[in-house]
Amino acid sequence: MKSGVTIRFDKPAVSLLIHKKTLLLVLFLTVLSVAAMLISTGLGDMRIRSLDVIRAIFGHGSQEHELIVRSLRLPRIITGFLVGMSLAAAGSILQGMIRNPLASPDIIGITSGASVAAVAFISYLSSSVSIIWLPVAAMAGAGAASIAIYLFAWKQGVTSIRLVLVGIGLNFLLAAATKVMLLKNPDYSTSQAYVWLVGTVYGSDWGLVTMIAPWIACFLPLAWLLARNVNVLQLGDDVAASVGSAVQRQRFMLLMISVALAGASVAAGGAISFIGLIAPHMARKLVGPSFGSVLPVSALIGGITVVVADTIARSAFPPYDIPVGVFTAGVGAPFFIYLLYRNRNA
Repeated sequence: MKSGVTIRFDKPAVSLLIHKKTLLLVLFLTVLSVAAMLISTGLGDMRIRSLDVIRAIFGHGSQEHELIVRSLRLPRIITGFLVGMSLAAAGSILQGMIRNPLASPDIIGITSGASVAAVAFISYLSSSVSIIWLPVAAMAGAGAASIAIYLFAWKQGVTSIRLVLVGIGLNFLLAAATKVMLLKNPDYSTSQAYVWLVGTVYGSDWGLVTMIAPWIACFLPLAWLLARNVNVLQLGDDVAASVGSAVQRQRFMLLMISVALAGASVAAGGAISFIGLIAPHMARKLVGPSFGSVLPVSALIGGITVVVADTIARSAFPPYDIPVGVFTAGVGAPFFIYLLYRNRNA
């Protein structure tokens, strides 16, 4: 009896084995994602039944329900789901290629690069340049930070441990630069930047959805097609090179994919922390270490986590709408301490 489904492409020459357990789990998580978004859409100051939510989505509800669902809540929920997917996928790529369970975009400096660029934009350019360019600034900052990490870590190639250590050091440096900018700027821009730095999908519209969706549609399948490369890199640089893997080229390519996903998510939802750390660990517990299984499961778990966290943030403490990053940090920080304790002798 076959344990999975084999997918082969001639050009490019790629073959993948998808385990049946992974297929079933992905199907279950997809259904769970739809259910979570449906329930979340109905919660808020005005409670809307799930059946009425479905009617409003397809344009058959009341005018009031359609306004609330289609214009206010649904874009925010879909943005949160896509942001969670991007962060979790970026984290799973980093943990896989670096072979470090503590790696994630917000820990090795990629998110901090996006944050510095975004805070600089809000502080110095928002009065003269349209705010719609903020995502571009955030992605440029993430890309610049990742290239700096790679260059500083280069010494006849890039090793996993150097990449992590340089990333952590650059993360602290960029965080300090962000704080200096916040201290030197007017109260209005500072408060606006602080909310963005905590991480929030408040005020999301369909423009944000269309901004982040193409990045996921492009880079998530690309990362999945490179699953075999990640699996080989997990064996160590020497073993990977001995079986014919172009270690440095593949590591740089995977890093750029992770940057694209993390930059898009930070641009849309701000610096939401710890999703890229937690979701890959949960996925590996469910499907094992194979990257081809970890990536889709991790992405769906990340999306569900952000949707649930944002639902609690906006509906549990009325009339306050708390940034979703507060809740993810509240869960993620203890989990990070647990990982440090568990790997203290590694």
